[in-house]
Amino acid sequence: MSTTLVQTGSAETIASVEAIRAQFPALARREGDVPVAYFDGPGGTQVPRGVAEAMTYYLLHHNANTHWAYPTSAETDALLMQARETLADFLGATAGEIAFGANMTTLLFHIARAIGRGLKAGDEIIITELDHHANVAPWQALAKERGVVLKWLPLDLDTYRHEAGAFERLLSDRTRVVAIGAASNILGTVSDVSRLVRLAKAAGAITVVDAVHYAPHNLVDVKALGADFLLCSAYKFYGPHVGVVYGRAEATAALDLPRLEPSPDWVPECLETGTQNHEGIVGAAAAVEFLASIAGDVLAPRRDRLAVAMSGLHARGEQLFAQLWQGLSDLEQVTLYGPPPGTPRTPTVSFRVNGYSSEAVARFMAPRGVYLSHGDFYATTVARRLGYAEEGFVRAGCSCYSTADEIARLVDGVRVLVQGH
Repeated sequence: MSTTLVQTGSAETIASVEAIRAQFPALARREGDVPVAYFDGPGGTQVPRGVAEAMTYYLLHHNANTHWAYPTSAETDALLMQARETLADFLGATAGEIAFGANMTTLLFHIARAIGRGLKAGDEIIITELDHHANVAPWQALAKERGVVLKWLPLDLDTYRHEAGAFERLLSDRTRVVAIGAASNILGTVSDVSRLVRLAKAAGAITVVDAVHYAPHNLVDVKALGADFLLCSAYKFYGPHVGVVYGRAEATAALDLPRLEPSPDWVPECLETGTQNHEGIVGAAAAVEFLASIAGDVLAPRRDRLAVAMSGLHARGEQLFAQLWQGLSDLEQVTLYGPPPGTPRTPTVSFRVNGYSSEAVARFMAPRGVYLSHGDFYATTVARRLGYAEEGFVRAGCSCYSTADEIARLVDGVRVLVQGH
C-alpha cells in the first residue's frame, strides 16, 4: 500500500533545518571557535553523508565497466539504470531521456557540436546576456566555425531580467536554436523560460535550457516546459561533480553526435562519450534521494516527495533571502545586484562593498567562519554589463542547511568590515 502526498510543502512541513544539518559532516568544520557557514552553494554545495556512503559502497562492492556478462558489471548496469530513473523523477522525465557526463559544460559543448553539424552559414542562434558562459561559449564556437549568426537577448539593467519584448523581435524564420538559462547564477533572476520555449518551438527552433542554478531551488518539470534539452549539475544539489542532461528522445535521436564506432548509438547512451563516472552517477542519484527524504513520507512516490521537499525548501530560502537582502541593504557601503525579494528569483545575491575588492571581502570573512564566493562566476557578460568584469562581485547563496543565525553572522561581518572595527 502507498500514500500520495499533496504536491506542495511549506517550511514547517518538511524536515527541520537541524535534522538536515545533522547529515552534513562538513558543517562540523570551524574557523577557530566559530562554526563555518557555507554560502558558496551556487558554486557547489556540501554533500550529505548518504551521498558519500553510496559512492564508497559502489566503489568497494560493485566497481566495474558496463554491459559485460559477470556480476559486478551487471550490478553496475542496474545501478546506472536506477540512477536514470531517479534523476528522471527529479526532472519530471523518463529514464530513457536522462544521460550523464563530466559536467554541464562538457555535455553542452558535445550537444552544440552535434547540433552545429546540421547548421549552415546565416542560420541564427539566440543566446542571452543573463547566462553562464557554459550556455554561451559553445554557440560562439559554432558562429566561428559554421558562420551562424548569434543574436543576444539583452539584459535590462533596471530589472535585472531579459529586456521586455526583445525576444519576439529577435525571432525570425532563420532562428534554429534558442539557448536560455532558467536562473542566473550571479543575479538570482528566475526567467520566464516556459514562455520563451513556447515561442521558440512555434518558430521551429531547437531549445536548450541551462537549469544548473534553477534545479537546486525549484522542482523542474521538463514535460510541462517542453524544451528539447535541459542540463543541470549534481554538485549544485548536494551531489558529486557530475553533469546531467535531459534530452527529449526524438531530439536526441536526431543529433549527429560525434562518437566512437563501437560505442552505443541508442538513446540516451549516445549522449555519453567514453566510460562514465559510475560512482559519481550513483552519488547523483543518492543526492536526489536525500532531497526526497526531506519530505519525510517514505511510502509516497519519489516525485511527490520531491515536490513537497522542494516547495518547502523554496519557502525557507525565501525567508532567509529576505533577511539577507534587508540586512545588507541597511549598510550604506553595500550595493546589491539582482531582483528584490518577493519576485521570481533564487536565494542568491551578488553584492559589492565600497572601497574593497570582492576578493578582499571574501578573505576578511573567511576567518570569521563565513565562506563566500567572489569573481564573475562565469557569468562574464553580466559582470561586463554591470561594469565589473575585472573586479567581480561577492556572492552569497542560501542552501538547505543555511540558518537565520548564519545570515546574521554574514551581515554582522560585513558591518564590521565597513565600520573598521
